[in-house]
Amino acid sequence: MTAPTSSERKACWDARDLLWKCLDYNHDKAEACQNFQREFEAKCPAQWVKYFAKRRDYLKYKEKMEKDGFTPAEGPRQPS
Repeated sequence: MTAPTSSERKACWDARDLLWKCLDYNHDKAEACQNFQREFEAKCPAQWVKYFAKRRDYLKYKEKMEKDGFTPAEGPRQPS
């Protein structure tokens, strides 16, 4: 696989940004953003699509933790 040119990278990132805006606007309802998803997958290498999906999940999780805080789950009780 050859590295994408700068114009191909820009097209990919622009498609990603449009998809993410659509998902944010539609509260992560993927069915509302299918056209943007297809465009994103068409303009980006498959590895990038996977990476950006994981990146978005991470950023959303991080945002939630910063906003709501972290409460550890209760573990098993230790015998007294």
